[in-house]
Amino acid sequence: MKQWFTAAELSDLALPAMPATESAVIRAAKAKGWQRPELEWSNENPRGIWRKRTGRGGGVEYHMALLPTEAQAKLALALAPAPPPPAPKAARAQLEVSESWRWYNSLPDKAKIKAQDRLHTLDAVETLLRNGTKKEHAIPLVAAARQVATSSIWGWYAKVQGRNRADWLPELADRYAGRVKEAEVTAEAWEAFKADYLRVEKPTAESCFERVGRIAAVQGWTLPTLKTLLRKIEREISVPVRVYCREGLDALKRLYPAQERDRSMFHAMEAVNGDGHKIDVFVKWPDGEIVRPMIVVFQDLYSGKYVSWRCDKSENRESIRLALGDLCEDYGIPNHIYFDNTRAFANKALTAGTQNRYRFKIKDEDPVGICTLLGIEVHFVLPYSGQSKPIERSFRDVADRVARHPAFAGAYVGNNPMAKPENYGSKAIPLDDFLKVFSAEVIHHNARLGRRSKVCGGEKSFDQVFAASYADAKIRIAEPEKRLLWLLAAEGVKASNTDGSITLLGNRYWCDALHAHLGQSLVARFDPQDLGADLHVYRLDGAYIGAAECVDAAGFADAGKARDHARARRHFLKATKMLAEAELSMETATMAAMIPTPADLPPPEAKVVSPVFGTPHLGAMGMRKTPEASPISAAEQAVIDSMEAEMTAPAQVVTLETVESRFTRLLEIERRMEAGEAVADEDRRWVQRQSRLPDIKAKRDMYEDFGEAALTA
Repeated sequence: MKQWFTAAELSDLALPAMPATESAVIRAAKAKGWQRPELEWSNENPRGIWRKRTGRGGGVEYHMALLPTEAQAKLALALAPAPPPPAPKAARAQLEVSESWRWYNSLPDKAKIKAQDRLHTLDAVETLLRNGTKKEHAIPLVAAARQVATSSIWGWYAKVQGRNRADWLPELADRYAGRVKEAEVTAEAWEAFKADYLRVEKPTAESCFERVGRIAAVQGWTLPTLKTLLRKIEREISVPVRVYCREGLDALKRLYPAQERDRSMFHAMEAVNGDGHKIDVFVKWPDGEIVRPMIVVFQDLYSGKYVSWRCDKSENRESIRLALGDLCEDYGIPNHIYFDNTRAFANKALTAGTQNRYRFKIKDEDPVGICTLLGIEVHFVLPYSGQSKPIERSFRDVADRVARHPAFAGAYVGNNPMAKPENYGSKAIPLDDFLKVFSAEVIHHNARLGRRSKVCGGEKSFDQVFAASYADAKIRIAEPEKRLLWLLAAEGVKASNTDGSITLLGNRYWCDALHAHLGQSLVARFDPQDLGADLHVYRLDGAYIGAAECVDAAGFADAGKARDHARARRHFLKATKMLAEAELSMETATMAAMIPTPADLPPPEAKVVSPVFGTPHLGAMGMRKTPEASPISAAEQAVIDSMEAEMTAPAQVVTLETVESRFTRLLEIERRMEAGEAVADEDRRWVQRQSRLPDIKAKRDMYEDFGEAALTA
């Protein structure tokens, strides 16, 4: 705080017991001798009370200690730091983490302003104390200027006694204890009330209190009023716990704020998401079956537009594959695709080879999926999650407009078994009529204006923002060769070991290129609605082999078919012979004449020579002499005789104890023990071990029932 003032500044402050003009202040300073040389402030005289002013204009400055006590008090209040404004919520989180500051941050702004005003008063007192005023005099002066009781200031000083100045503020705030005594409740009664009240059946608090009251009357528990128990529930049990116990896991999930995912980061057809939805309308299919249709839809993530869809009786890989094919053929190949990790969407034909795929058993011979071959990055998300797949939320709008369409009156079945209309099951819509209505509603869904998404801005439609982004985006177009991947179904097949032909769904297919893959596992892609068309064959790694024609099964007596088959076979054999002659430019006899004979070959040269160490002892025939045996001594002969005697000795017969012999021995030892005779410790332990065996226990039961006759049984 500032402590040096010029005469002009002192006059402007209008301090009590001080002149009101600058000239009057200067005259008073001269009269009181404030500017005596020995009182000038300097580094050597830090207790000086006046000093020459530095800066433009010069002049003299006086220390506030020269002023009367009343003037010092008002000056301290005027120059004390103003209380800081209430900290915003974001700043409050960055304050010190001490317990006092945490409690202070939890107070309302009214209580904080009151504490800050008290701190301002104490700062004024501290200023007077630093200027030499005694505390007994400074506190009454500040109390009169602030219009507060002197005892209040002394009480505030007592609160901050021993505290650091930086921690005075939370100590000066009022600490209201509020209600300190709760009505007494027995611990068992409290636990019983919680067990009854915190259930997913959501019983009323009144019924729970009444049941616990009946138990308390018998057990002698102390039970307060129902309002007291409910206040205890709200005070001690958090809202998430109460919601989970009474409403379940789904309600608890709703308490956590959903993630807002910005889809404007994409461009049109950069990422799509797909899902299936069963429409609540009875549809009559061409085969006469009446089933609710399953719609598989792919949606562009950037715009929200429905870009392709297929209809079937169930969510299966064929409808998903065809919907993906329509998408790629009409708009191009996306870079990312999001759908559920279900058995239908994560099927091998679609996603085999994806790194993050954890469905089905992975085999080496599995064909590579369509998404993997097209370079589409697959992302598996949580089922029934609108945050992960925006198409989940859009189904509510489309399904409502389709299922309750006036053209389907009488065929609507309700969205759950309890919402069946009065005319339930009175009508079934033909499939062609359903597809016409659904197609028209999808077109209207994409073209509706005023969409509130971030990219539409509440004005445009899905079609408009999609078209604007699609015109400037880099789209991967599907070549005609790639269309085979989604227009035909993929099946793992095996080429015949004999001729390479492939048998599929009762038909046989063959082409020349299959000879290089005899007995190998291959991938066949075919049109399920036209099995007579060519079968397109691929290796397991996705490499195209060729188109195999369907080999018709001719009748046994069909001579025309036999002639056609023989003619095709002759052409094949002739063409193969010609290829073989072109490959063999050297005659076999010429090659045989070039093989060298043994006479033309040089003698082999020994590469390894075995060394001879020392001079061998050779006999008359040049062979090593056979050593002569020395005669056997008497001791050695005795050992040999004893070994022969042991080998010829009769084998000892080991007699196994039976249950009867062991039980008889056990009875004999027990009789001796009962008679007080001496029994060895080893026999006592033997009796204890035998008595625990199942066969001895059974024998004892028989002995007790039949007596001595049981010993021979």
